Amino acid sequence: MKIEGIKTERLNLRNYEKADLDFIISIWNDPEMGKYMPDPSIENMDEEYRKVYETLEEDEECCYLISECLATGERIGTCSFVASEDGSTYDLGYCVHMKFWRNGYGTETLQGMIDYAKSRSAKKITASVNKKNEASNAIMRKLGFNIVGESKFKKIGTDIIMESYLYSLEL
Repeated sequence: MKIEGIKTERLNLRNYEKADLDFIISIWNDPEMGKYMPDPSIENMDEEYRKVYETLEEDEECCYLISECLATGERIGTCSFVASEDGSTYDLGYCVHMKFWRNGYGTETLQGMIDYAKSRSAKKITASVNKKNEASNAIMRKLGFNIVGESKFKKIGTDIIMESYLYSLEL
């Protein structure tokens, strides 16, 4: 799914392109940056999984975006959303490259996505956050999300079971 893009004070959230493949792998599959995500670490990633990444820009249900610094064009991180069929609910996800941690980019990315969903008349935003990811859980609370449930998932390529909070924000 593609959109026209989202601009915030410091960021441009643009559609993922195949040229971004190595960048997303450097984040999602990095042992440190991707440790709270279901994606396999680089040592557990096979060619079949890599091929899935190559088709992200063709995904009709999920909108994959790259966050870039407006001033420099440098890639900051990734984000995505899936809108419910009727557009009333948006499920969000994001990841910021570790060299940009603690600069407010996670908050700004999510706020930009929330504003986008509101402009499309969404009624609710949801997100799943690993319980151990203190920074992302803090952002959810800061932006007014409430915990509405819990879930578990298995880290791909491992036997590690991870627990998450399910968040919701009524618009």
